[in-house]
Amino acid sequence: MDLASLLRRAEGKTLEYKRDLSSTETFLKTIIAFANTAGGTVVIGIENGTKRVRGVPDVLSAEERVANLIADNIRPQLIPDIEVVPWRKLNVLAVQAYPSNTRPHHLVRLGPENGVFIRVGSTNRRADPVQIEELRRLNRMDSFDEQPVEDLSSEALDFSAASELFSRYRNITAEGFRTLRVTTEHHGRTVPTIGGLLLFGRTRLERFPDAWVQAGRFAGVDRSRLIDSVEIRSYLPHAAEEAISFVQKHLQRETLIGTVRRQYRWTVPPVAIREAVINAIVHADYAQLGSPIRIAVFDNRIELDNPGLLPFGLTVEDIQRGVSKLRNRVIGRVFHELHLIEQWGSGIQRMATACVDAGLPAPALEELGTHFRVAISTARTEKTKSDSKDDLILKQLGKTESLSTAEIAELIDLSHRATLTRLRSLSEHGVIVEIGTGPHDPRRRYALAQSRD
Repeated sequence: MDLASLLRRAEGKTLEYKRDLSSTETFLKTIIAFANTAGGTVVIGIENGTKRVRGVPDVLSAEERVANLIADNIRPQLIPDIEVVPWRKLNVLAVQAYPSNTRPHHLVRLGPENGVFIRVGSTNRRADPVQIEELRRLNRMDSFDEQPVEDLSSEALDFSAASELFSRYRNITAEGFRTLRVTTEHHGRTVPTIGGLLLFGRTRLERFPDAWVQAGRFAGVDRSRLIDSVEIRSYLPHAAEEAISFVQKHLQRETLIGTVRRQYRWTVPPVAIREAVINAIVHADYAQLGSPIRIAVFDNRIELDNPGLLPFGLTVEDIQRGVSKLRNRVIGRVFHELHLIEQWGSGIQRMATACVDAGLPAPALEELGTHFRVAISTARTEKTKSDSKDDLILKQLGKTESLSTAEIAELIDLSHRATLTRLRSLSEHGVIVEIGTGPHDPRRRYALAQSRD
């Protein structure tokens, strides 16, 4: 493991820095959270925040202590990689936990109900019963919405409405519904699955009271004044179209003067709105209670919140690269058959590309509490004047692992003091990171910043 490369990264979903092992329980919770979620590395011997490298005295004894702590306090048994990483005259300890196939892991002292932790951003959160059950389903390779609803018959589904939706594309039969797992066989009876009930259940809101969409238009940039709202309780495929229509109703159109006639352009590309809404409905965690899917339109942005974090094992960076893990397989299959989903795993990338091509920032993606949020800015980015010396620094850092202050000063032909001022500004904007024991380390170096986990 290369420590210089590691120090270019900020703490996040898969990385945490610790100065020492003074708080062993916090360390153990982090290891558990990494193993339960998307994996990650704890680096001991580096200050959180400043990222000053302090090192670990008697690193071999610390390595043995870490191994014993994990073996004695985490169940089921977890075996991470523990590596001593040298740095100058110091050593740090890197403990890497991989996404586990025996999750949920828990802290022995707190037990299997209260001792399960997951990673949300750069924090560890105690998993609630719904999240613990999702971890168990993950090990069984089960999907929540494929489970049978044992106490209902297939008559609970509105096959007429479903067939009408499918009629645009093909004639759907009872066998087709079984293939899509809208229905399933259970003890010799045809019953709806949870996904089938969510999609076309006549009384689905009695069992899943939060399976609807709440949309609102707010004046200004906060939620202090609501000027329009709608509660969309239609079948999910219809709800998607109605939600998209509500957002577009409140978007402005810009007038472009063409050579012959006026042309109009939406402030946000319709494809971006469509992908954001569809993703929220398809990937919502309908096992959670307490909140519907929420869409909020402000003067400067659109926010879409769906219940549920990212499926365990995924990070924001994964989905930005097109990696996909479908939480609701039945809903996903049906939306694909209805041409609401064009290509698996491409929605986030298509949304980002559409925004950037329209001169907007790429949508911000974030896990918040027990929700996932997509925020689309409606403010077009202004291109700033290029600074040739900054460009030269970034170009050179893109070709090498890191550079010292002296090397950068020589490269851009400025004094040491002027170079430090420039580097400090780039660091404050998150473009580069400092690698060293602190701001007064004479041997500190600079590297390009990498994406947050």
